[in-house]
Amino acid sequence: MRVTRLTVAGLRRFEQASLQPAPGLNLITGDNGAGKTSLLEALHLMAYGRSFRGRVRDGLVRTGAEAVEVFVEWEEAGVPRPRRAGLRHSGQAWTGRLDGETVAQLGELCAALAVVSFEPGSHALVTGGGEPRRRFIDWGLFHVEQDFLGLWRRYARALKQRNALLKSGAGGAQLDAWDHELAESGEPLTQRRLQYLEQLQPRLSRMAAELVPALGRASLEFQPGWRRHEVSLADALLLARERDRATGHTSVGPHRADWRVDYAACPAREALSRGQAKLTALACLLTQAEDYATRRGEWPVIALDDLASELDRGHQRRVLERLLGSGAQVFITGTEPPPALRDLEAIPAQFHVEHGRLSPV
Repeated sequence: MRVTRLTVAGLRRFEQASLQPAPGLNLITGDNGAGKTSLLEALHLMAYGRSFRGRVRDGLVRTGAEAVEVFVEWEEAGVPRPRRAGLRHSGQAWTGRLDGETVAQLGELCAALAVVSFEPGSHALVTGGGEPRRRFIDWGLFHVEQDFLGLWRRYARALKQRNALLKSGAGGAQLDAWDHELAESGEPLTQRRLQYLEQLQPRLSRMAAELVPALGRASLEFQPGWRRHEVSLADALLLARERDRATGHTSVGPHRADWRVDYAACPAREALSRGQAKLTALACLLTQAEDYATRRGEWPVIALDDLASELDRGHQRRVLERLLGSGAQVFITGTEPPPALRDLEAIPAQFHVEHGRLSPV
């Protein structure tokens, strides 16, 4: 997967900007605050429906603009024509188009363009709450299993309906019906997630051994969101019903799922340092990208924000060697070129951002 054009308007510092990146390595430089990260945010927005810095309404829209607009054109293996997607998002409402057709669900855009982003907040994948880890699993499944999005939506709809009934105080046959629907969609959803993590396990062990060898063998542990080894989801929902009525929300199920990375050299699940958490998150993201490439026959787009400040020179070199050898399209931002580029004698396509203007170097 290779982006051939990225155009933005109303995006933070940019009134309007357009980028025609190279197939391989692309370096975007600029002073702190110049706007280079915003270009990666635009790619992330198209691929995830949100910025990696948070919600669209939290400052992504340029002051004085009605909305942020992003247009991406890319090439995809097995597709004879370039693909195109456009998104206009005000922070409250959005409209989108994919290959010339209006889309009704934001997920349709997110399932089309595959981007894996590593940025200063990525350590939250390891140290933060469960939501980013659920998104991590579901992103992988969205892109490699065509029917997963429908299954995920079915569960989300049932959960919304059950929570509404709980808050209203309703019960009886209505709750029975939505409990059945939650169980019917939640059990296979959970099985897909478990199988996905099992598939990632060998690859993650190798990746973590390269990036954080001192921590020993890495292993993934899945937590399904209820005591799955003891009771079915249908029984768990029934057992939790009175408690759920009291709180007004569903306390068990795949929406409470989580996972973690354990290391052999960290007894009793000892907390990782920030640096170790950062490298663990990077290992997970690169593992996911490699799994995508294996299953789809092409790499997702890789976005590495402020690489030189996030990784030391040795880790930069290891990561870039792997990515350059893969043929992936890579975007890197920084105030200056990462030192590892000189070690590898890699010559990227270069772009510079200054005062809200983007220009090739």
